[in-house]
Amino acid sequence: FPRIPFYDDFWQWAAWGQRLMDLHLHYETIAPYPLERSDINPDDTRKAYKARLKADKENGVIYLDTYTTLSDIPPIAWEYKLGNRSAIEWVLDRYKERKPRDPTIREKFNTYRFADYKEEVIDLLGRVTAVSVATMEIISHFPGNSKFPGK
Repeated sequence: FPRIPFYDDFWQWAAWGQRLMDLHLHYETIAPYPLERSDINPDDTRKAYKARLKADKENGVIYLDTYTTLSDIPPIAWEYKLGNRSAIEWVLDRYKERKPRDPTIREKFNTYRFADYKEEVIDLLGRVTAVSVATMEIISHFPGNSKFPGK
């Protein structure tokens, strides 16, 4: 039988893989990242409610709707990508309200409203931010990774 040799640092890579696997499989139990939440009282504004779900990476802010923003998102959290978008952007995209093209479906079956899931999304964004930051911290230890500070 052929032998596959282990590299000298094999167990280090195995430990990183174990930490990443635990982190990503148990994201629902991780402590949410402490995002700064700002709510505007609806009585203090003349704007009508509208779900926005937009991210401002430059300033580290997420605009959830007319009344709520989340800030203090670390820049490194935007670096963790799933394909071509950050994990935070994926969550925002999946929870956006969409209007079906077919008028019958739009009228009879389109019952999704972001406002019904707002608190759940805020919690999920905190957890995804925490996972993103922790993932990038682990990846920063990989040898030859010059993209991250201190390496």
